[in-house]
Amino acid sequence: MNAVAILAPTVGIAAACDFLDVPRASYYRQHPLLGPAPLPLFQPLLIAPTVPARALRPDERQAVRDLLNSPRFQDVSPAAIQATLLDEGQYLCSTRTMYRLLEADGATRERRDQCVHPPYQKPELLATAPNQLWSWDITKLRGPVKWTYFYLYVILDVFSRYVVGWMLASRESAELAARLIADTCKKQKIQLAGVH
Repeated sequence: MNAVAILAPTVGIAAACDFLDVPRASYYRQHPLLGPAPLPLFQPLLIAPTVPARALRPDERQAVRDLLNSPRFQDVSPAAIQATLLDEGQYLCSTRTMYRLLEADGATRERRDQCVHPPYQKPELLATAPNQLWSWDITKLRGPVKWTYFYLYVILDVFSRYVVGWMLASRESAELAARLIADTCKKQKIQLAGVH
């Protein structure tokens, strides 16, 4: 860009950019012709925040906070608290102000008591030798004609990843799966009573 700036007074900006193979837009972006250098688009103004005339005083805010967190209203929404207080002939602040105070305290979550379920531990099945643990699945395979399918039943040994049994059928059914499991147990010499 400096070479364009040096050559431009002699031959002109367009000719200098063409000669040096520099896009004119890039040159103009870095060297504005008119006026001072451009200012950043956004400059924050430092204005002191003003407190609205009808805003709650700190002691009133604390009274509302105490009421929101009291045992009577600790699990009730601000809208329900507002309605209850109005029924009793008492007005402290608007519902929105209650939400603002709760938000400032980080308490805008669900206020009702929630059931906490105990952590669930996933069962882990471990096979240390062949034929201790099997896994099975049924896969749908496309047939030779549209809308026809075959079903591939496969039983895998988890330890060795060996296919211990398989069957190809024209339909999916529990009877076929039971027959495949029984035949595979017989082939692998496993007592059927011990299979789960």
